[in-house]
Order: sequence, then structure tokens, then C-alpha cells
Amino acid sequence: MCSLRYNVSFPIMAKTDVNGKDAEPLFMFLKEQVPGLLGKSIDWNFIKFLIDKNGKIVKRFAPATKPEKLVKDIEKLL
Repeated sequence: MCSLRYNVSFPIMAKTDVNGKDAEPLFMFLKEQVPGLLGKSIDWNFIKFLIDKNGKIVKRFAPATKPEKLVKDIEKLL
């Protein structure tokens, strides 16, 4: 459906490695720039990264952080 509607050619639901030697470059960069409580790894699903319009990482949020808790931080960037 997405490929028809949005003309994308990449796998929308492909599994992505976020840790280890096969980690995607994006996640390697994110982890390097803003390590978490357990260091430079992503320890659980739903970790969130807030990135500004220039590509600068503003903040990393824990998996348990509810999306509505991000609103003020997002509004500061708008």
C-alpha cells in the first residue's frame, strides 16, 4: 500500500539492527552522539530521539516516555 500511495522503494517493515557490528549507520550515529543510561547501546524498543531541522540531536528519551511528554520539547524547536 505505501509503495503505491507514496512511491517508496525501500522495505517499510524490514528488520533493522540497532546494536552490534551490523547496526544501521543512523543508529550508530545516534548512539554515539547521545548515549543512554547504559552507555552507547539501544537497550529497548521505543527509544526516541528528537532531532532539529539541521540534523542536530537535541535529546534522547527513554522507551517508557509517553509521546505526549515530548510535546514541549518539540514545540521549542518549531
